[in-house]
Amino acid sequence: MKIQKLFPSQLLNGALIGATGMLLLLLVFKIGTVVGARQADFSCRWSENYHRNFGGPKGGMFKGFRDNNFIEAHGTFGQIIKIDGATLVVKGRGDVEKVVLITEGTVIKRGRESISLSDLRADDYIVTIGSPNSAGEIQAKLIRILDLQKNAR
Repeated sequence: MKIQKLFPSQLLNGALIGATGMLLLLLVFKIGTVVGARQADFSCRWSENYHRNFGGPKGGMFKGFRDNNFIEAHGTFGQIIKIDGATLVVKGRGDVEKVVLITEGTVIKRGRESISLSDLRADDYIVTIGSPNSAGEIQAKLIRILDLQKNAR
């Protein structure tokens, strides 16, 4: 069945195409607002749990933080400053410390080689990609060790 038989009027065809275009634009806008709200929620949860994660002030965020943009919720780059079981504390951009959780599904790489959690060391520089949780931590999906130190292994 041809579309001309279904909708014989060009005006009706134009209106349907326009309505479809508007629906697509609204869908893209909605996706953008959902992503933005998730990032804002992560930043809020991170600040609420700062004192619990790092033993900082009970008020959470410190004064100089207000001028910065949102914290990276889905990953970080920085230096490992503490390893506690399957939890890493990473000092990233602006000396902001983030908690990274390692699960059984976390892939850890040095170059092309897959390595285990026990191969990670304090002072290693890493790039982490993952998902935020409600406690302001990053659940790592991928950790890549960068050989930025002069004494690379």
